Amino acid sequence: MTGLLGALLPAVPLVAGLLGLLLPPAPRRDSATGGDRARTAAVTLGVAGAAGALALAVALLLTVDGPMETSASWVDFGGLAVTLGVRLDGAAALVAVAVTAVALAVQVYSIGYLRRGPHDDVDVDHRYPPYAAQISLFTGAMLLVVVAGDLIMLLVGWEVMGLCSYLLIAHDRRLAGAPAAAMKAFLVTRVGDVGFLLGIALLGVSTGSFRIADVLAHDHSGATLTAAGLLLLAGVAGKSAQFPLHTWLPDAMAGPTPISALIHAATMVAAGVYAVARLYPLFTAAPVTLTVLGVLGAITLLLGALAATAQDDIKRVLAWSTVSQLGYMTGALAVGSPSAALFHLLTHAAFKALLFLAAGAVIHAVGTTLMSEMGGLRRSMPVTFWCTVVGLGALAGVPPLAGFWSKDGVLTVAESAALEGTGPAPSWVGWIVWIAGLVGVALTAWYAGRLLLRAFFGTPRLPLVQPHDPPAVLRWPVLLLAVPAALLGLAGFVGAFADRLRFPTVPVAGSEDGLVHLGSGVLLPLAFLLFGAALVLLGWRRDRAADPAAALGPLRPVFARAFRLDDVQHTLVVRPVRALARAARTGDEVVVDGAVEGSGRAASGLGAGLAALHRAALPRAATGVLAGALLVGLAAAIFGGIQ
Repeated sequence: MTGLLGALLPAVPLVAGLLGLLLPPAPRRDSATGGDRARTAAVTLGVAGAAGALALAVALLLTVDGPMETSASWVDFGGLAVTLGVRLDGAAALVAVAVTAVALAVQVYSIGYLRRGPHDDVDVDHRYPPYAAQISLFTGAMLLVVVAGDLIMLLVGWEVMGLCSYLLIAHDRRLAGAPAAAMKAFLVTRVGDVGFLLGIALLGVSTGSFRIADVLAHDHSGATLTAAGLLLLAGVAGKSAQFPLHTWLPDAMAGPTPISALIHAATMVAAGVYAVARLYPLFTAAPVTLTVLGVLGAITLLLGALAATAQDDIKRVLAWSTVSQLGYMTGALAVGSPSAALFHLLTHAAFKALLFLAAGAVIHAVGTTLMSEMGGLRRSMPVTFWCTVVGLGALAGVPPLAGFWSKDGVLTVAESAALEGTGPAPSWVGWIVWIAGLVGVALTAWYAGRLLLRAFFGTPRLPLVQPHDPPAVLRWPVLLLAVPAALLGLAGFVGAFADRLRFPTVPVAGSEDGLVHLGSGVLLPLAFLLFGAALVLLGWRRDRAADPAAALGPLRPVFARAFRLDDVQHTLVVRPVRALARAARTGDEVVVDGAVEGSGRAASGLGAGLAALHRAALPRAATGVLAGALLVGLAAAIFGGIQ
């Protein structure tokens, strides 16, 4: 029964998505009701698919009492077996619940966010049916990654997510930046996916099977594990936006705000973290890979936090925040605690989805994404304000909200790895993750406070706009997500919850002693939290009309451009590739095509000349014949005399 639930889990949204793709994209109005039958069918399929998947995920969570696996042979490539099956445990069930809950919230929220206005003759978004279908496909692909028992199945879900993210980011083609942002996301993640594919191939060839249980049980050589682990980390860096493949994530804000919530909360960006946790024994057997992951995680954590401090676009603040929080997750993996990484993944899914949907409500009300044009919204949008307070408090790690407990868990295991050397990587990796995490706490409190003050306090900067809380279809998903954003961290006190987040692998000594840590160790992160919050509050109170980011001085444009890494990437990668492409095109057109077309022109010219001779008038033809005969006679006489 459990195996059937696991197989149905990704199948339900995938089927809903495939059926949704058959609906016509253009609206077809019913003259009697004024409704749009295609849109109604798309809404029904999208919501039903997400709700069905959520019900299956909850049922799976209640029935899975230990690791289980079912598989059936699918195909054999010369001794390399590929299977169809599921690999289930408590962690997979919890992640599945988070994915489906966020997906359902996004499907419901999108109904109102992309709805036709009362005075519009056409839908604001007439392509709603493929939009809803692509969300379902995206959800099904992530669930396939969660339950896959075979690396090839995992790879299929991994790549379908990449395709759906491209389609969803570029959904509104009327926006100038959307197609370019979608292409950038697709290409940057594909760079990492090449390494991910090669890593899976290397493990499969070494094992003789792509079944995850067989891969984990096989005795690989150290060189194979190191090479495969580093290749897999390339894919993780792409999907989970780790330095240096993080640049696509902030640009993905060009997509609709509900899609930002979907990608940035519990689906695509979480896939890389989950994949490392699922294959964690391979990484612990090759400590070099965890060392690399720890360094990249620390850089990503600080890079994202610093970039978030100087953004004016509310969605880009949250996007860079996601980059930073992903650094906490990969840092936890590097110091030996997949449970702490997954705990933060779950709480982040709740509060980041809440923040994006609340930001969408603000954007929907004021018509802009720029915080410099907001202000004073707490009075006119009280529900959105308090939900945002909960989300930002959880993001910053304010106790007792969810983010406090999960972030403190990451910092505790990093401290243990640094001071006691309990992690699988060298102790200096624990030091950089711990220090970066503490600095990140202060930076997160600063930019979270800045967002709250700029958007909801002070005086309105657009006096002609009359904002208000969103309608029920937008408001209820935000309110419901506020509950886990506030309370999910308390689940860490429940032993059964903590046990479910542990994979059935040999734990690293000293790093898996619990999800929640109460003691003197929490005082240092709280001190950094208060320091960051006090800095932004003092700066705002000095001049409530000014942007606290002005205190950054000459560093502000550097942080706003994220240290100009996009420009570096453009100079070192994009321009050389374009130049190489132009050279290849020129060589093809001039050399290859030139040779072919030149030989054709030569043959045509020769034929035209011969045809002209054959069409010569009679006197000219007779002259030609006599001249030819004379030449033949002269040649015969000369050669005859020589002999």
